[in-house]
Amino acid sequence: MAAVAASVEREASRLTDLDSAIGDADHGSNLQRGFAAVVKTLEAEPPVTPGAVLTTAGRQLISTVGGASGPLYGTLLRRTGKALGEAGSVTVGELRTALRAGVDAVAQLGGSAPGDATMLDALDPGVEALATSFTAAAEAAGQGAEATVPLQARKGRASYLGERSIGHQDPGAASSALLFAALADTAGEEVAE
Repeated sequence: MAAVAASVEREASRLTDLDSAIGDADHGSNLQRGFAAVVKTLEAEPPVTPGAVLTTAGRQLISTVGGASGPLYGTLLRRTGKALGEAGSVTVGELRTALRAGVDAVAQLGGSAPGDATMLDALDPGVEALATSFTAAAEAAGQGAEATVPLQARKGRASYLGERSIGHQDPGAASSALLFAALADTAGEEVAE
């Protein structure tokens, strides 16, 4: 979570710029505030399991981040943490399965699917590529985020723009790619078993 917070801190202006073209220009600042609060919370009372880390982080994001991002990211992390359960350590395969549960919960909450120009366009390929490696997951998520540029947004605030949303990268997909990049930077080259 610290790596994600640092990445969001570095990229906050870019995320806000992406959001200013098709949203309400607060995605970067909202996530920056939210992930800073996550790090502070985790440092104050460090959870003892990976699942508890994610569940705590998700709750903090829901209570700190405005707009749709708080509930969506909060749901992603909380559902992933819940799927990991009480285990003191998890395998890459278990993490992938848990992340799939989190991504599916985001899809259900947002009523969206890959191809709708949302965060799912980065999350879904990132989870699938995790079967290969953390690096492959980060690359797939990044490519998924870039692939939102030619799409017309069908969900979220950008969908109100109709065809004018075409040509703009979805900020939620861009920030979702940052999650996988931080995971790859932290975990290294380990592959799924």
